[in-house]
Amino acid sequence: MNFEKRLISGEFIKRYKRFFVDVKIHGKTETSHCPNTGSMMGLLNKGNKVWLSESNNPNRKLNYTLQIIEDGKNKVGVNTHLTNKIFYEALLDGQIIDITKSDILFKEKKFNQNTRFDFFIKKNEKGIFIEVKNVTLSRIKNIAEFPDAVTERGLKHLNELIEAKNRGFDIYLAFIIQREDCKNFKIAEDIDPKYKKLLTFALKNKLKVICYDCKFLSKGIIINNKVNFIK
Repeated sequence: MNFEKRLISGEFIKRYKRFFVDVKIHGKTETSHCPNTGSMMGLLNKGNKVWLSESNNPNRKLNYTLQIIEDGKNKVGVNTHLTNKIFYEALLDGQIIDITKSDILFKEKKFNQNTRFDFFIKKNEKGIFIEVKNVTLSRIKNIAEFPDAVTERGLKHLNELIEAKNRGFDIYLAFIIQREDCKNFKIAEDIDPKYKKLLTFALKNKLKVICYDCKFLSKGIIINNKVNFIK
């Protein structure tokens, strides 16, 4: 997944109203768009180096969008809108699931009146639903965690995945860790015990969990290595 233009570096000042961050760019404070509704726990420290994209749209109110925050010396991708793009490119490259020319891949596939899953793969007579989650949290060295706040939406998706399995579909939950410094992944049970409990139940119902970290390139972000899931 490549950015349209080279990112601009800045310094984090503060976040407010969920979708706004103040950053210092070339000595000037700029209010920028924050494309992440999560808590971004551990990342919002004043003075952290950040990387932003600049919009080409002259009618846009905010010229910059926050893309990456540096946690110490580690880059962390915080734009949740890019997660599916990163995952999609890896799918097409056959890095995650073996896809043949006869398979059909759908984005944002409707499951019922209330739910769309991120991806659906039709392989022969088999259907596979995939839901993708972005991961930024790391409180322990080498371990990534999800969620970084209580997630009602995450619970809803798990329940719908279980229902899809009951209807005969294969189900996947993909955690995309937009970091390079984590070798393991686990659910943050202390943050959301309900999510941990339901995920454990879903695993017993043949939910397949896959976890990958990301690599940061000068032009963009790509899927990198498979990460061990600590159940």
